[in-house]
Amino acid sequence: MIFFIALAILGLSILFCVYRAAKGPTPFDRILSISSIGTIMALGIAVHGFAFNRPDFVDIALMYILLNFLGTIAILKFYKMKGKKKV
Repeated sequence: MIFFIALAILGLSILFCVYRAAKGPTPFDRILSISSIGTIMALGIAVHGFAFNRPDFVDIALMYILLNFLGTIAILKFYKMKGKKKV
C-alpha cells in the first residue's frame, strides 16, 4: 500500500514538473524541470526495487541519474555556445 502512495506522490511531482516545463519563462527553468523529471523517475525505479526486494534496481537508478546529469550538462553547454558568435 505504501508503495502505491509513494508512486502516486512521485507521479504528482512529475506532473508539477511537466507544468513548469511547459510554462517556464526561461529555457533554464525548462531544463531544470526536465532534469527534475529524470531524477524523480530514478527515485521511482529505486522505490520499485525496494518494494519488490530487487537491490539491482538501485544500480539501474544510479546509472539513470548519471545519464540524466550528463544530458543536462550537454544541453546547458549547447545553450551556452548558442549565445556566442563565432569570429
